[in-house]
Amino acid sequence: MQATINSNLIGSNSQVQDNISSKLDYLLADVNSTTKNDIENSIVAMGAKVVNCLVEKLKILKGIQRGVVAMSLIRIGESSVMPLKALACENSEYQWMADYLLNEI
Repeated sequence: MQATINSNLIGSNSQVQDNISSKLDYLLADVNSTTKNDIENSIVAMGAKVVNCLVEKLKILKGIQRGVVAMSLIRIGESSVMPLKALACENSEYQWMADYLLNEI
């Protein structure tokens, strides 16, 4: 699988979050040890606009998928800080994860 995103698939502002979530689901569905670097690079290339979706994915994903999401948030950097802080405050179950990622940023 070539893990690239066709940026012209993003439509109006009302469709952006749905499109981003769908793209992330598509990419993460095929993640394995061979494809994870390409997938992570594709996610990071999408930039700050995917941060909120990535933070939501942290709550539901496990294993290598969660690792790709976490590393993507770290690599995106400063744009990830506020959503991760919100995650830490939202539920103590996710506080350790958010704190770890914030320390890595």
